[in-house]
Amino acid sequence: MNFKSIITASLILLASAGAMAQTPSKAQQARQNAHKEQLANVKNRLDKSIISDFVSSDVQSREASSHYAGLSAESSAMLDDILKEGAKHLGKRYVHGAKGPNQFDCSGFTSYVYKQFGFNISPGSRIQYTQGVPVARNELRKGDLVFFTSRSSGKNVGHVGIVVSADNEKGTFKFIHASVRGVRYNDFEGYYVPRYVGARRIITK
Repeated sequence: MNFKSIITASLILLASAGAMAQTPSKAQQARQNAHKEQLANVKNRLDKSIISDFVSSDVQSREASSHYAGLSAESSAMLDDILKEGAKHLGKRYVHGAKGPNQFDCSGFTSYVYKQFGFNISPGSRIQYTQGVPVARNELRKGDLVFFTSRSSGKNVGHVGIVVSADNEKGTFKFIHASVRGVRYNDFEGYYVPRYVGARRIITK
């Protein structure tokens, strides 16, 4: 092999070595780019999740604030305690005319629960419907009394419960009451919708 051939072969080897040296670098760069893209996707999903959680939390906070608008901190805490008191009696028997603490009828239950916090409301549902202040169905909040007709009351008030939670945008709510099946929670649906009469608020400030 002459000198020219040796030089040519050497140049080819050097070029090959350079190509081989560049290959891992390109592969590494590709992996880095892919990794960056994955991180960007993950961050994007996390950002969306965080934003969603923040918006949800903010909405809940605003709803809670609107439900308790105008109430003192003491009254807000009392409403929570009223619901806790009501929950203590879940499952207790319904007995017509019973005022507690071991048996209740509907208005006996609501009057008993409120009495534990110093509010003396009538033990009769029709008179309770004249107490406190009237509340529109799309402005309900925890602790409000909700009234219904019953099978025996015709178009008059015949049943009452205490609001536990309310979705005022949808016009729905959950309430606790002494039904013929005992003290229990129910949603405002089915049987209760056409029987709804109105609501009254006992704690107003």
